[in-house]
Amino acid sequence: MSDIKFLKKYFSSLNELLSNEKYLEDLVKVKEILKETHSQGKKTMIFGNGGSAAIASHFSVDLTKNAKVRCTNYNESDLITCFSNDFGYERWVEQAINFYSDEGDSLILISAGGNSPNMINAAKEARKKKIKKIITFTGNDESNKLKKLGDINFWVDSKAYNHIENVHQILLLSLVDLIIGKTEYPPN
Repeated sequence: MSDIKFLKKYFSSLNELLSNEKYLEDLVKVKEILKETHSQGKKTMIFGNGGSAAIASHFSVDLTKNAKVRCTNYNESDLITCFSNDFGYERWVEQAINFYSDEGDSLILISAGGNSPNMINAAKEARKKKIKKIITFTGNDESNKLKKLGDINFWVDSKAYNHIENVHQILLLSLVDLIIGKTEYPPN
């Protein structure tokens, strides 16, 4: 297959994944959750692993700065290594929620495969801490463990990790623009 054919197929597959109508209804629901959480003086916490952590950081900054909705992420290496060292890597997100969450906060968890123990433990801890809503972004196997623990789930029907992460990024950043109500605005 030529490189051009590969790329045409690649982008066609990505476009097909984004055309899931359920995403539209759920994005509107999440928009309202994020706005309500913020209006009640609470915050949205977001976590991801690897590339999903980078997506979480990007979304958190844009949501806070551009949409004026408070969102926090916890990708500082000192925090991650401290909690991982003291509690184990599979519990570091759980411990961040334990230490930093407040009742009524919202939580977004991103896991391309949906079976990361640290994200699963985080969702369980969030229930104990009375987090308002748990929103998950997963892919791969539809019956993944994290998807089952969320209130609203954005599952990408793919086993291609870059497709899954690209769809997650597009969906999350579309929420920023949906809250703002436009796609073009100054970057100040």
